[in-house]
Amino acid sequence: MLERALKALKKKYGNWWQLYVFLLLPLAYIIIFKYIPMVGVQIAFRKYTHRGGIWGSKWVGMSNFIKFFNSPKASVIILNTLKLSVYSIFVGFPFPIIFALFLNTIEAPRYKKIVQTITYMPHFISTVVLVGIIMQVFNSTLGVAPKIWKTLTGVQRVDVLASPNGFVHLYTWSGVWQGFGWGSIMYLAALTAVSPDLHEAAQIDGATRWQRVLHVDLPSILPTITIMLILRMGSVMSIGFEKAFLMQNDLNISASEVISTYEYKIGLANAGSTDYSRSAAIGLFNSVINMIMLIIVNTISGKLSSTSLW
Repeated sequence: MLERALKALKKKYGNWWQLYVFLLLPLAYIIIFKYIPMVGVQIAFRKYTHRGGIWGSKWVGMSNFIKFFNSPKASVIILNTLKLSVYSIFVGFPFPIIFALFLNTIEAPRYKKIVQTITYMPHFISTVVLVGIIMQVFNSTLGVAPKIWKTLTGVQRVDVLASPNGFVHLYTWSGVWQGFGWGSIMYLAALTAVSPDLHEAAQIDGATRWQRVLHVDLPSILPTITIMLILRMGSVMSIGFEKAFLMQNDLNISASEVISTYEYKIGLANAGSTDYSRSAAIGLFNSVINMIMLIIVNTISGKLSSTSLW
């Protein structure tokens, strides 16, 4: 019985053993850097001290979670995180799809490559440099944007960098600008798999270019769109720490304080009063919500369509 099973495995996977060898390195990376560190999650349920370490610190159960939810800042930072995340998804998710569909209609290969290169470039700008550009462009006294606004309207522009509402829009739209070109790669790859026969048949039936985009291209990449949306919803509570923290100041903190920045301040930034356990509890809460959202959206997608992660 065992010999037969081994022969079946050898027959099934033996011809492709080289590919499985290539998988060993990323598999080892995931195990070492993703799964083994999960042992440290128990810090969220302990009163962590350096002397006691992970295993020797006192077990306090859900005390750190209760302390977080009883904090007056808890509801504010959760709402801020959700506001930024939902706004970013609502505005930013369709942009790469629309851009890919329109870019796919360009028939001149050279012009298409130029457009692709230009739109991909912002993705490679570091977060620090991006925030520096935002600070320079929207500076209330020396920035280009306030000067143009005043020239056109004659009204002094409100300092958007110091405005909570301004922070929300700047954070979201700068992210859209930086990521829509790079995000379109996946959809452009999916569009290359669309059969030319479908377009030829649509042209024979008298369909315009716009109708072919709407009724041929878009339905063809719907499975890819669904998978990307499921993955995006799996990080709905994860707002990039670096960008939010760098754009944060005392005047816009009511909107810019999100879970990741608050977690950092609780766990590392407050010299002499750091609370590693509560910081770990906040991070664990964030991860659990993301996992729940991923499962819910994936389940809904699987029931409404044939596309899901599992």
